[in-house]
Amino acid sequence: MLILECPYCGVEAEETELHAGGQAHIKRETVGSDDDAFEHYLFSRANPRGVHLERWRHANGCGKWFHAARSTTTLEVFGTYSAQTFEPPKAIVDAITAKHPNWSFDQWKDLS
Repeated sequence: MLILECPYCGVEAEETELHAGGQAHIKRETVGSDDDAFEHYLFSRANPRGVHLERWRHANGCGKWFHAARSTTTLEVFGTYSAQTFEPPKAIVDAITAKHPNWSFDQWKDLS
């Protein structure tokens, strides 16, 4: 079972108390975007094997959205952080690169 700590209320919640919201750190297209950009936003997502940055909502708790860094192959959680940030905190990046030395946030963003 996947257990994530909500960075807002500090509760360690099982995945049944949370709601997955897909890939984190993507540019959200809106009114005025051309059709190709909007299509890319709707249908193109990274689906890497390994470290993935995701959006989660603490649905049965404080109700806030947050980001989580985890491995899709082992379910290892590297950390959670505020959804209002543009990239993972240094401590989480350091935890990821300690186990996956070739991983970088810039490289991961290019998968979007």
